[in-house]
Amino acid sequence: MTIIKEKITNTSNTLLKIMCALVCLFLGSFTSYAQNQPKVTADIDTTSIRIGEQIKYTILVDADSTAQVIFPEDQTFSPLEMVEALEIDTTKYKDRITLQRAYALTQFDSGAYTIPTQRIEVNGKAFFTDSLSVNVGTVKVDTLAQKMYDIKPLMVVEKSSTFPWLLVSIIIASLLLVIGLIYWFILRKKPLSEEEKIALLPPYDRAIIELKKLENSKYIIQDEYKEYYSELTTIVRSYLEEDVKISALESTTDQLITKLELLKDAGQLKLDNDTISQFKRVLQTADLVKFAKKKPETSVAEQDRVAISQIVEKTHEALPEPTEEELLKNEEYLEELARKKEKKKWIIAIATFVGALLIALGVLVKLYGFKTVKDTTFGHPVKELLESDWVQSSYGYPPVQIETPEVLVRQEITLPPEAQASIKDLQLFTYSSNNTLFSVSVSSSTFANPETEPNFNQVAEKALEQFEAAGTKNITTKQEEFNTFSKDTKGLKIYGSGKFKMPNSKELVNGEYALICFGGKGFQQQILVSYLADDEYAQKIVDRIFNSIEVKEDKKE
Repeated sequence: MTIIKEKITNTSNTLLKIMCALVCLFLGSFTSYAQNQPKVTADIDTTSIRIGEQIKYTILVDADSTAQVIFPEDQTFSPLEMVEALEIDTTKYKDRITLQRAYALTQFDSGAYTIPTQRIEVNGKAFFTDSLSVNVGTVKVDTLAQKMYDIKPLMVVEKSSTFPWLLVSIIIASLLLVIGLIYWFILRKKPLSEEEKIALLPPYDRAIIELKKLENSKYIIQDEYKEYYSELTTIVRSYLEEDVKISALESTTDQLITKLELLKDAGQLKLDNDTISQFKRVLQTADLVKFAKKKPETSVAEQDRVAISQIVEKTHEALPEPTEEELLKNEEYLEELARKKEKKKWIIAIATFVGALLIALGVLVKLYGFKTVKDTTFGHPVKELLESDWVQSSYGYPPVQIETPEVLVRQEITLPPEAQASIKDLQLFTYSSNNTLFSVSVSSSTFANPETEPNFNQVAEKALEQFEAAGTKNITTKQEEFNTFSKDTKGLKIYGSGKFKMPNSKELVNGEYALICFGGKGFQQQILVSYLADDEYAQKIVDRIFNSIEVKEDKKE
């Protein structure tokens, strides 16, 4: 019996040890698992601020060093607004990592607010922070310590414009200056200089004038015989080439004399042998001076110039008189030269102007972009609407105050019999462009039963049905809360995209729409806009319209 009891006792001790080991193993595993689990917390530096002050909202994530963590990025802190998201601060310790990210939040209306829970993803799994309460107080104004003043009168402010008038004016003035310079230096008939007048003279007269200039030169006085003879032979060779029509400038002395003798023998040039021999002697002297550096006597140089003058005169007299046909051809040639010269002037002027214009356009494109310059130059209907004088007016009852590029026109609406029982009054005001997709409308309706609440979803369905009836395809829809700029009124915004028909056309284009609904007991109001997708001008118009909306709700007791 004692042996059996000892065995039972031993067995119980063994089982107890096994159970203890299992419990320890379980607790160890559980502790290890709990330690490996990510931990997400959130905190704020203060629970009370004044209007416009900022709260520092901090999210702390403790996880494994290999974990992939995604923090909130967008405006997920509503009703508070995110001002700034700071960089993530990382701390590592062994196989653990601590990530900390701070956000600057603010609010411009007083009241008690709750920062909603924030979603943080760790390795694809969602973790949520606790919601936190914040009080936003108003700024107290001591009206007793501070003197009160009357409201200042309205000031006349010049209309602002996005168009760069100053830059465009500078560019236009620069182009006008370029045109003036082109006229003054290229197109204007300038008085001829002395050299230009001489160049226009006949070859004989020009040669005589140049020989007289050579007579008055200082070449001989300065012993510059090489220059003297070079100019002397150039004068006579140029004359012979122009008047006698032989290639004299490129010929050697012997070649030139041979050509003159051939013309004399052919009867085309009536020169005597003494004149040709005298001309040959002067050319040979010039060759010796230019190439052999011979220095002749001063009297010889003077006699050679006189001899060349006589040769020019005799050659001119020896030439036969030009026929009427030759004179006519020469006149036509001169006229053709004048036309070519004038044409060259115009080509240079036009090329200069086009170059200046391209430079100006390049500057504008660099500063404002190609699309803005193109639309400003050639016109864009929606851009013209954006830059026009806008109109602020109230429509319907209760009144909806809105600012639009054009006045909305009242439309005559006949309610069907089935709607007359529920709707007391319906007013509709619209504007639509004839050549773009842009349109805007405001409607205001009152119910027959003053206790009836508006049904915004039904309004959205009716609007989508109208789009489909007008041929719109592939309509998408989203919705969100909408607050007026003063935040006095809240409504519902239904918006989306689709394939819209262009006005006066069957063409389908990518468009967008937005429907904003307001209402209360006994009434409802809608503002509907549609416009071309990816049209930056239309988007600016829509943003300005939405920011101008003020709804005066009819609050009846």
